[in-house]
Amino acid sequence: MKAITAKDAKNKFGEMLDTAQREPLTIEKHGRAVAVIMSVQEYQQMKLERLRAKLAAGEEQLDRGEGVEGETFFAELLNEK
Repeated sequence: MKAITAKDAKNKFGEMLDTAQREPLTIEKHGRAVAVIMSVQEYQQMKLERLRAKLAAGEEQLDRGEGVEGETFFAELLNEK
């Protein structure tokens, strides 16, 4: 993953956005990673993969008889960031 300084991110914002469409970009401040910028499509794909993993884990729990009530499941799912 490419990394740029916060100063370069500020000064080359348009270029940074173009790069983020091709690959995620780490923004560093004082040599420490502080943020990642990525395309909306990549972010949505990441969220979808995470949801699929949670649903698969829930199915496994149900198969073992360890399920939770639907309302509880969805409340937990919606409260996670």
